[in-house]
Amino acid sequence: MKRWILGITGGVGCGKSTVLSILETDYHAQLIEADRVAHELMGPSGECSASVARVFGADILTADGAVDRSKLAPIVFADEKKRLRLNGLVHPAVKREIRRRIAASGASLIVIEAALLLEEHYEEICDEIWYIYADRETRIRRLMESRGYSRQRALSIMDSQLTEEEFRAGCQAVLDNSGSIQQTKESLAKLMRERDVRS
Repeated sequence: MKRWILGITGGVGCGKSTVLSILETDYHAQLIEADRVAHELMGPSGECSASVARVFGADILTADGAVDRSKLAPIVFADEKKRLRLNGLVHPAVKREIRRRIAASGASLIVIEAALLLEEHYEEICDEIWYIYADRETRIRRLMESRGYSRQRALSIMDSQLTEEEFRAGCQAVLDNSGSIQQTKESLAKLMRERDVRS
């Protein structure tokens, strides 16, 4: 089988991590999670740490030179312009690093996960992008149980992301992850069979 690059996206609480785990375990996918890449690039010797500090001040750095996300988060979430400025610094570097990892990989199935795959035009990299769907109440319940969010906080984050219609319009397939893990596995297996990807 030739190399196939799959993008996975969806709103907060939809269960992307569960789908990634199945893809890694059952289909031997190499996973590339954009948020982890960003974390590494803002680490002690990361490509983005110095530029982020230049824009937001050296006091957002830890003693070893990493970006302290707990200090940065309230700054950028309180100001849309600052959040966009941060994204402008970090997202292009993340995309470059993801391209580098793909080029260096020997895996036949590579899965890229990011909440902003559509906004950041990862269709340039991916063969397909799939939308991981879960109904609104399921997502709220998961966020309250797994992250300790209040209902209001969960709704606030959900409302800041793309709508279900926007996700569906930008993706080539929808994987319903509202039910049990077994149901998700069966739906995923069907999508993979249609694309001739074997477990």
